[in-house]
Amino acid sequence: MSETITVTTWHLEQTSPADLRPTPAPAGAPLQVVRSERTGPEFARFLYTAVGGPWTWTDRLPWTYRQWRDWLDQDGLETWVAWVAGSPAGYVQLEPLPDGEVEIIYFGLLPGFIGQGIGSHLLSLGTARAWDLADRHPARPATRRVTVHTCSLDGPAALRTYEARGFRVFRTDDAEQPVTAAPGPWPGAEA
Repeated sequence: MSETITVTTWHLEQTSPADLRPTPAPAGAPLQVVRSERTGPEFARFLYTAVGGPWTWTDRLPWTYRQWRDWLDQDGLETWVAWVAGSPAGYVQLEPLPDGEVEIIYFGLLPGFIGQGIGSHLLSLGTARAWDLADRHPARPATRRVTVHTCSLDGPAALRTYEARGFRVFRTDDAEQPVTAAPGPWPGAEA
């Protein structure tokens, strides 16, 4: 019998653009946040593993190239990438759902950029882009709600970062799941 742990998941929301409490870019950082308008499966998987590897993001590791392509081809799906001095530092990915809801489906930083104020600014910009997503995708309805979820396996600052940007918890779930090692950015590779 495999060992399990209880994982708590917090579901958060904003119901108005006025809920957003933005954070400016950190002073002195050569930071740019740019929408990746041609995100290919290779780049999307790189961001997913480089950001999520330390936090046990594993659900998309078995995806095929075609599954990544089909997901990325959704109308309205957007990837915003933070760049510091020409290197990718993190990303926020927006997925439009029915009825004007936009989910921040993925958000985070590569390990070397954590703790520098970049994440709060990136989340601020990503949330603002969720609110105005229909401006860039006229076939999508106007955003009426922005959601995100985080869990007890994510970074220790995740929940308070979302709350500091104006997100409110609307549901909390606890579930048992098998204990697995965080795969790191290179699943299966030895450190």
